[in-house]
Amino acid sequence: MQGFEFVPLGLPDVWLIKNFHAGDNRGGFTKIFERGIFLSHGVTFTADEVFASVSAKNVVRGLHFQTCRPQAKLVAVLSGEVWDVAVDLRPKSRTFGKWVGVWLSAENHHALYIPRGFAHGFASLSDGTVMLYQCEGAYDRETDTGIRFDDPGLAIPWPVGEGDAIHSERDLGLMGLEEYLRRPMEV
Repeated sequence: MQGFEFVPLGLPDVWLIKNFHAGDNRGGFTKIFERGIFLSHGVTFTADEVFASVSAKNVVRGLHFQTCRPQAKLVAVLSGEVWDVAVDLRPKSRTFGKWVGVWLSAENHHALYIPRGFAHGFASLSDGTVMLYQCEGAYDRETDTGIRFDDPGLAIPWPVGEGDAIHSERDLGLMGLEEYLRRPMEV
């Protein structure tokens, strides 16, 4: 079985991972994680929790993170397609406030590794999109928060028009980047 291809995305330690995939007339098989291969690329990821979300087309989720004990995430799409975003929120980082966006789909078999200190969000581009999240670190309900998807300081060009986007009430009430800087994440 062949390995993975790790593609740097211009933000420290954020990787687009082209997963191993094999398919034939029966269907397909995709490997999303192998500890030894990740370690050989300097990624010391161990999943503490794994979950999936289902989103309708035009749902925009995020940008989420925990201010205390932030989680690293490995995300992939099992069904459908998303435009996935990672934002560097480490105040002392030379890339603070910078973001990357990548296309993840069931067809391209790619994953995105998002280290601690980054916010995560995505836009669902098809109905019934199923996202797989593998998270390193425990979930902390008390410090689970985020920055608004449309913060002007980030200027992320979401591929879903504002009139078409579907957001949760929680996400619409998230803080802006300036407010975040008053109480940044503990990385």
